[in-house]
Amino acid sequence: QLQLVESGGGLVQPGGSLTLSCTASGSVLDYYTIAWFRQAPGKGREGVSCITQYGGSVKYGASVQGRFTVSRDNYKNAAWLQMNSLKLEDTAIYYCAASSKINRCEGYEGTDFASWGLGTQVTVSS
Repeated sequence: QLQLVESGGGLVQPGGSLTLSCTASGSVLDYYTIAWFRQAPGKGREGVSCITQYGGSVKYGASVQGRFTVSRDNYKNAAWLQMNSLKLEDTAIYYCAASSKINRCEGYEGTDFASWGLGTQVTVSS
């Protein structure tokens, strides 16, 4: 069974950068579309980015478009979320999720994803 572990979160100043990692075990990542979601205190879950099995389809949420970059390396069984120009409103717990159900990122939703990591905290503060 696929297991996901996020890492790389932390405290960063506005305008700074962080790279989150999602490491998979228990199965090969080739079979899965990967997405990053986040949840800020008192808010609902938000889709941040999505990348299909071989990177043919990539999507970003409107609030992170142009600042975040998703990538993956199936040989390393890992994915990453490069976050630049971080803003206060990017503060949230970030989750990595995997889906063997979808092979397109258009219209992806959290309910499409069966495997989830425990999340990593990202705090943007001056």
